[in-house]
Amino acid sequence: MSSAATPSESAQPAPVPSGGIPVDVPRSEAQRGADSAEEREIILRNWVRDHPDFPKPGILFRCMMPMLRNPQAWQEAMRQLGQVCGQLEPDLIVGIESRGFIVGTSLATSLALPFAPVRKPGKLPGRVHGIDYSLEYGTDRLEIPVDGFEASPRVLIVDDLLATGGTAAATAELVTKAGGQLCGFAFVIELADLQGRTKLPAGVPVESLIVYA
Repeated sequence: MSSAATPSESAQPAPVPSGGIPVDVPRSEAQRGADSAEEREIILRNWVRDHPDFPKPGILFRCMMPMLRNPQAWQEAMRQLGQVCGQLEPDLIVGIESRGFIVGTSLATSLALPFAPVRKPGKLPGRVHGIDYSLEYGTDRLEIPVDGFEASPRVLIVDDLLATGGTAAATAELVTKAGGQLCGFAFVIELADLQGRTKLPAGVPVESLIVYA
């Protein structure tokens, strides 16, 4: 899923000393525990890079690639998402194509939970559940493997970005169609001014590590 936003101030990656550890990424559990939620968000926000006028003029692209290039920053993101899982207790992590695969597999592996991908049509072998959904101009389709939903698992949907919310909302419908029990959504970045939360099912928890107002 593309990370696009409306124009705002650029954020640069935190400085990295010769040892390779960014100076403002927590280095121990004790230090992390002492940080406030706001301080932790600021730390992760330092690892989101802004690309103005991409993929087209007037769009500000929020890119989490610098976070992925620093193991300590990415571990901190997974630690925070792990806390979300501790509250919501999912049985299965579902990631949305394509950056949701990066977030979802990292999270699922760290918590020893199974992972299921949601993909565009024709990308998954075997039997799948599918759903068509509306875009601003036209329609699209998402699919998920049939396997893994036999026991009606509690499902957490994850992605790198919550923007307008259309794809995440369609994924929620797909999870329900497959037989899963939707227990929440988790995102690394949220663009609050696009009001994507309003598209998601009412009453379902939505957690984002970094929120751009």
